Amino acid sequence: MKEYTFSEARQRLSDLLNIALTEEVIIKRRSGERFSIVYRNRAKSPFDVPGIQTKATTQDILDAVHESRARLAEDH
Repeated sequence: MKEYTFSEARQRLSDLLNIALTEEVIIKRRSGERFSIVYRNRAKSPFDVPGIQTKATTQDILDAVHESRARLAEDH
């Protein structure tokens, strides 16, 4: 955690925001009030999921898609 005076923070705001990406930044006023800057990730897409390891090949996946489409065509 790093602490800066209000004057320092005003002059170096861009730098402080970059520092806040990895650690908390405290800004202190002469009156003693202290403010914290903490980086928070914005909401992620529901489609932003971690990958998985599998033994399935590209051809296995294509075959499965083809099979499911063939079944759908039979049902309609």
